[in-house]
Amino acid sequence: MITAENIEFKYADGPQFKFPTIQCSPENPLLILGESGTGKTTLLHLLAGLLKPTRGSVVIDGSNTSNMSGATLDKFRGKNIGIIFQTAHFVNALSVADNLILPPFLTGEKIDKQKAIATLERLRLGNKANKKPAQLSVGEAQRVAIARAVMNNPRLILADEPTSALDDKNASEVIALLEEQAKNTGAALIIVTHDKRLKDHFKNQVTL
Repeated sequence: MITAENIEFKYADGPQFKFPTIQCSPENPLLILGESGTGKTTLLHLLAGLLKPTRGSVVIDGSNTSNMSGATLDKFRGKNIGIIFQTAHFVNALSVADNLILPPFLTGEKIDKQKAIATLERLRLGNKANKKPAQLSVGEAQRVAIARAVMNNPRLILADEPTSALDDKNASEVIALLEEQAKNTGAALIIVTHDKRLKDHFKNQVTL
């Protein structure tokens, strides 16, 4: 369960945002809709602990991440939050499988390459494990990003515009995969997007 209350954020010499209360549980995925400039990505970064709110709190399974800092926050994020960014960022010199095990390697967690390969196989990407990211299609890269996000069985999955570059068929597939992986790991799922194609798919919605 994640709850964010009274969240505000001010960029230095930039815009200030005030966000509505956010609540999301594993049983009730949340869609956050908003046009460009409404602060969707800022909100996602606040929920992920990549930004600190100037006011308010973010509580994930009873832990107030707004009060964490440094290594404590990094470790909590690595264990509990899976993030799918709008643009998938991979290390092109590494294989797809090695990109999946890079986050736990960097945070000093246990590395399990067999789990990485099994995760890829669940997303029908087993044959891409030894490929380089540059050899993937846009849809495949998005699925690899999902695989990386769920590698550590996170309590919260955050997806930033996961369908914006996809056609209707691949967009539907990505949403189905996100919901399936969230269900498999018992994670809360929050999607931030301007893609109105998703509006009828989620009962739990917030519009910025």
